[in-house]
Amino acid sequence: MAVSSGEGNKADQHDAVQRESARERAGEQGLLFDERPAAVRDDIGYRGPTACSAAGITYRQLDYWARTDLVQPTIRAAQGSGSQRLYSFRDILVLKVVKRLLDTGVSLQQIRTAVQHLRDRGVNDLAQITLMSDGVSVYECTSADEVIDLLQGGQGVFGIALGRVWREVEGSLAELPGELAVGPDSDAADHPSDELAQRRRARKTG
Repeated sequence: MAVSSGEGNKADQHDAVQRESARERAGEQGLLFDERPAAVRDDIGYRGPTACSAAGITYRQLDYWARTDLVQPTIRAAQGSGSQRLYSFRDILVLKVVKRLLDTGVSLQQIRTAVQHLRDRGVNDLAQITLMSDGVSVYECTSADEVIDLLQGGQGVFGIALGRVWREVEGSLAELPGELAVGPDSDAADHPSDELAQRRRARKTG
C-alpha cells in the first residue's frame, strides 16, 4: 500500500521531533563533544592512593583490577615487595570510567571490551569519545550524530562523555601529589610542582 504524501510528511515531522528531543537530552547530559581538554604530560605518574582518590574507587578495587589485568598502571607496575605502582593520567581516566560503568550495572565482560577499545586509542583521542550503554552493551560514539542516533533509538540509556571525565580527573589531580617518572626501574623523583614534595625536600636538606 502506498503511503500518501501527507502521511509521509507527518512521519518526517515525527522523526524530526524525536531527533531534536534526543539532541536536547544529549546536550543536557553533556554528551555532545563540547569539551576540549588541555594536553597532559605523559611523564608524570601517580601512586595508588592518589589514583584511587582521583578515580573515586577503593584501593581494594585498584589492586584487584591491576591483578586481573583490567586496568594496569602503564608507567610502573608493582615489582616485588615495597615497590609502588605508578599510574598515568590516562590510566586514572580509564579507572574512573570503569567505576561509572560498574555503578550502572554493566557486566565486567562488556567493561573489559570497552577498556580494550580505549587502550587502542591515543590519549588525545579519548577526549573525543562518548560511551553509551543500555545497561547490557557498551557503544563507542565518536560524533554527535552517533550519540543522537542511539538516544533516538532508545539504545542509549546513559552516556559517559570522556571529555567531561577528563576535566574531572584533571581537576582532582591538580590538588593531589604526582611524581616525575624517571624510569621503570628507578625510584620516581617528586614532581617539581608538587608542594608536598617540596616540603619533603626542604625537611631533608634543612
